Amino acid sequence: MPTANTTPAPVAHRRRSRRRHPPLRHPWCCSFGLDPLSAAQRSHFPAPPRPKHAAQPLSRRMRSPGRVSPIEDPTSGAIVASCSSARLSSVSECSPPPLPPPPARAVVERPRETLRLRLVSKGVILEVEQVEKVRRESKVLGKILAGGGCGGGDVAVEGKVDVEAISEAVEMMLEDVDEASAMSRPSRGGVAHAIDVLEVSFSLMFDRGVTNCLKYLDAVPWNEPEEEKIKSLLSQYSSNEAASGDLLARLQPQKPNSSPQLVVQLMDSITRGTSNNGRKELRDLVDGILSRASVYIKGDEELDIKSIYSICHSCLNCLVELFGEASDLGFSGQTAILSGKGPVERICKQVENLNWLVQILVDRQMGEEFVDLWTSQNTLVSMHGRVSPMVRYELSRVSATIFISIGTGKLHCNGASRLSLVDAWFRPLLVDFGWLRRCPKGLNLATLEEGIGQALLTLSLKQQQVLFMEWFQAFSEHGRECPNLMRAFQVWWRRSFIRSLRSSS
Repeated sequence: MPTANTTPAPVAHRRRSRRRHPPLRHPWCCSFGLDPLSAAQRSHFPAPPRPKHAAQPLSRRMRSPGRVSPIEDPTSGAIVASCSSARLSSVSECSPPPLPPPPARAVVERPRETLRLRLVSKGVILEVEQVEKVRRESKVLGKILAGGGCGGGDVAVEGKVDVEAISEAVEMMLEDVDEASAMSRPSRGGVAHAIDVLEVSFSLMFDRGVTNCLKYLDAVPWNEPEEEKIKSLLSQYSSNEAASGDLLARLQPQKPNSSPQLVVQLMDSITRGTSNNGRKELRDLVDGILSRASVYIKGDEELDIKSIYSICHSCLNCLVELFGEASDLGFSGQTAILSGKGPVERICKQVENLNWLVQILVDRQMGEEFVDLWTSQNTLVSMHGRVSPMVRYELSRVSATIFISIGTGKLHCNGASRLSLVDAWFRPLLVDFGWLRRCPKGLNLATLEEGIGQALLTLSLKQQQVLFMEWFQAFSEHGRECPNLMRAFQVWWRRSFIRSLRSSS
């Protein structure tokens, strides 16, 4: 028996209505200079043909920086003629829009004067409506727009141009002239951005933008890469020397031959200083300047040796006076010396100055004269035995520096100078070695022992015999209070007796 359909009619109607497709919605896009209505109208009305009598707008191509050549662009004319300006503040940035067809009910309107800057490498278009201001401010753009014979135009900018920099420069053209806030706009992005805006202003011959950027850059510090870029721009655009005078004063280097004189003045100032920490840090600074691999000094100018030795004479004269004061105190003044109230602190300061100067002279291969100068200090040698050991050992610190330099081959003295040095300061060095061990003050004792032994081995064998026998007796009495010269002693013994025995046999 067939079954009857019991589904109500309203329910069946609702099911059929659900299967119906929704109405078609017209797609729309919001492109540069295009409203949603025009996109919807394109789906119902065919696009009318473009009038052939439309005049092609001006198209120019600008090569950055500063080079402009008129090259026609066949596609830019249609873009300028059909695309209206959607302005964001005063300069708008957008991607190149497609060509929209005119609406069916076209209304003939007078075209607005619009300047379009196309950044070729970036694919970005900047549109400016206030063309007259741009024409007045920029000599390059003014020449291009005047040559086209119309209000607007299309200018293609080639090269590596920053979008924000060229937009900032155009914004600066459109704003009113305000001297009080001339540096406010370049300062928004910092020094690097101001340099980019300066380069664009130079290229467009935008004098007010150049002046504002230069004023801002003159008022702020730069790092070294920024300084090099500013130098490059100012050398490339030398026609703006009047505006960049303050910056050139900061960038103009001094004469290279004046640096050695300034270094000698710095050295003299350090030796006259009173702060121990300050003198130590300044010595490190000057050592960095005098270093062969220094980034601060570029020339091969040598220091004035007479000026340096003049400073050495001043330190030695002061040292003689201080030792005279210490000898008057005698051994009873040890309490005052230990408390820092005596001349020991000033003696230590002068010894540090002499050691520093000797090291500079040795590094510059100018220290041979100081060996003779130190050997001739008969007054200091005579006062060495009359002062406290905790004071006199400071003199042996200078002798230690010289012995190490001779023993390592950095000082090239003749035989007479070496013998005079050993006769004057070898015996005081043997006596003071125990104090040098207790208060090394950065002195490497192993290096000192090796330097003394090698310096003695540069003398004749007879002279070496006298000195090594004297050292042998002192070491047998005082032990490690004397320097350990056993290795040099063995070398002298082999050279004197074993080799001579072999040669005779």
